[in-house]
Amino acid sequence: MPECKVEENKSNCNCTYPCSKKGMCCECLYSHRIVGELPACYFPDDVEGTYDRTIENFIKIYQSRGRWW
Repeated sequence: MPECKVEENKSNCNCTYPCSKKGMCCECLYSHRIVGELPACYFPDDVEGTYDRTIENFIKIYQSRGRWW
């Protein structure tokens, strides 16, 4: 398994929530998946700050804004 590049991942992470998983994408994905959410990196910055990470919210944003925000 490749080594996790935590610092490099942090530089690409738009999550504003104070969390111990920042930069550890595999742990972040898992923690959101088990509660039916997606991580911050799936959302535009203005939506990320609302902390509504539900899949339903992602679909709504994707449908209204398209693939690239």
